[in-house]
Amino acid sequence: MVSVKSILLAAMATVAYAAPCQPAFVPTLPKTGGARELPSPPPSFTLKKIAVGHGIQNYTCVDTTSAPKADGAVAILYDVTKYAPGTPKTGIAKALWDRIPSALLLKPLTLNKLAGTKYGAHATAPFPKEEDLKLLGFPIAEYLGHHYFDISSTPMFDLNRVGLKASVTKLDNVDAPANADKGPLKTGAVAWLQLGDSGKGLSSGITQVYRVITAGGVGQKCDVAGVGVHSVPYTTFYWFF
Repeated sequence: MVSVKSILLAAMATVAYAAPCQPAFVPTLPKTGGARELPSPPPSFTLKKIAVGHGIQNYTCVDTTSAPKADGAVAILYDVTKYAPGTPKTGIAKALWDRIPSALLLKPLTLNKLAGTKYGAHATAPFPKEEDLKLLGFPIAEYLGHHYFDISSTPMFDLNRVGLKASVTKLDNVDAPANADKGPLKTGAVAWLQLGDSGKGLSSGITQVYRVITAGGVGQKCDVAGVGVHSVPYTTFYWFF
């Protein structure tokens, strides 16, 4: 009869000689391919989420001869973490992944439009109801949260679906690649950004945010947009660490 002791010893031996666990797969932050890239996050940082954001960049023109002044942004965020290329079982091809921002940019914005503007968001209720997204034929990308600028003009990311939040300031930027999607207004793709905690004590679970693979979002020239506030559609990936 096999004793309990011999079973335990055999189990311990199996554990001792088992192959070491493989490290969890971590997606690689995209690069522009330019002369300079955004700094990588510290090795100790953990990737929390990757979102695709769909929204508008806002600009103000004081007159028709000045350059448009950036005036915040509003976006809806959808969780695409599990679709990152290389992710076991759920990852999609890199070529398809890289197309997501451009494909999403073609979808009509569901933000409430201000009277008299083609693109814009309602001043007090800018976000539609929290719905998931189906894009490019792959399974649902779940609603994740919102991006906006608070009353002090600080960029905010509220990932309310998973209880994460970031209040950020710009640490670095690089130009989007020359072949990036210029958006429906053909104004150009906004820069890629590295964002860090603002130090205001408003963040929860997020230390750095990267904006990469941008499409659209550059402001119209003021002689085209006219005096006042105008908005330009944009999409991008946001990586949260």
